[in-house]
Amino acid sequence: MSVQFDRIALIGIGLIGSSLAYDIRRLGLAKEIVVATRSADTLKRAEELGLGDRYTTSSAEAARDADLIIVSVPVGASEGVAREIAGSLKPGAIVTDVGSTKASVIAQMQPHMPDNVHFIPGHPLAGTEKSGPDAGFPGLFEGRWCIFTPVAGTDETALKRLRGFWEALGSKVDEMDAEHHDKVLAIVSHLPHIIAYNIVGTADDLETVTESEVIKYSASGFRDFTRLAASDPTMWRDVCLHNRDAILEMLARFSEDLAYLQRAIRWGEGDKIFELFTRTRAIRRSIVQAGQDVDAPDFGRPHALEKK
Repeated sequence: MSVQFDRIALIGIGLIGSSLAYDIRRLGLAKEIVVATRSADTLKRAEELGLGDRYTTSSAEAARDADLIIVSVPVGASEGVAREIAGSLKPGAIVTDVGSTKASVIAQMQPHMPDNVHFIPGHPLAGTEKSGPDAGFPGLFEGRWCIFTPVAGTDETALKRLRGFWEALGSKVDEMDAEHHDKVLAIVSHLPHIIAYNIVGTADDLETVTESEVIKYSASGFRDFTRLAASDPTMWRDVCLHNRDAILEMLARFSEDLAYLQRAIRWGEGDKIFELFTRTRAIRRSIVQAGQDVDAPDFGRPHALEKK
């Protein structure tokens, strides 16, 4: 793969930023990688892992003379970063982000972007429940979607160049309106995480269930909720606050559907329960067929007997 950018600045070096660093290096997509994060300890760890060529706690310094700036911070910190880097951006630079909400990020960042740079909001739909520079690994974006939500007047050449970058990482790229993106992600990502946080919290609060029992018997569906509920609290707090309207809309719809199921269970309406479960099972099969998960037993998890 040929070099696509002379200098790429990674502002934020958690799971997404560190995974980008690995793949940019592995695929030779930049001559130089500059890593920036506010935490001196995190920056030191990033340097120990060899994630960049230069390291700084200043976002402005990282952005200076960079051809591509990728902002990988909690969405609530987007405006602060945009304000800090604005004066350091060179003409023609591409600024993008990886935030899970787009309308809010655009509202925070776009007013600070100089007219002579290309601001292209983005969102790679890839990740794990782990966070920090140690969480990253090469190949995270392979076969995953990256969604662009271009603002009005976006330069087509810059858009094509950024698309080529994500495709080089193995991603499939799509474009949509920011508000539509936020509604879609509210149902496929944000709501599942909120439900997971809530159900794990409920289990923790139950006086009749001890913590040891929750852990001991979590080989059932509860375990899958704990994976989502282990995600970065700062990131998901910001998602809730910055995609509030769409999340509340989906929560209201979910509450209505849950009440329907509750009535069916109460009145023994097995046909309604069976119809719902059959319909949702088909959705799971569609996800596997689309290559977004595996159909291996127990989701491909290793077990004690297999390790012996």
